[in-house]
Amino acid sequence: MASGPFAAAINCIDGRTQHAVIEWMVQHAGAKYVDLITEPGPEKMLTQGMFTQIEDLKRKVKVSVEAHHSQVVALAAHHDCAGNPVSDDEHKAQVQKGAQVIAGWGLGVRVVGLWVNDQWQVERVCDIPPTA
Repeated sequence: MASGPFAAAINCIDGRTQHAVIEWMVQHAGAKYVDLITEPGPEKMLTQGMFTQIEDLKRKVKVSVEAHHSQVVALAAHHDCAGNPVSDDEHKAQVQKGAQVIAGWGLGVRVVGLWVNDQWQVERVCDIPPTA
């Protein structure tokens, strides 16, 4: 069984974003360990993807929540994304909508939406408290 405070991050596969998101989760979400679930342009997948894609992400997040007791789930997007080449404003809107999708899964966790800007710094887009 897992030990220590865990969190989960649904993030782009782009390696430039991984450290920044992990560091943010440690500093702002109280995580010691961060389970990474990566997809190209995950915010687009959550808002425009097929049902099976969304359910696959949900299944992975549930492993983190159920096995590692993650209390925070982040959805992160970033500037200059090859997997979802839209404007920064559109990314942020998709992060906000995608975070609502995750919150709707009824996992009882805090859901944060994160944006990794052109300086590779993390900005909080939204923060949804846990719901039962």
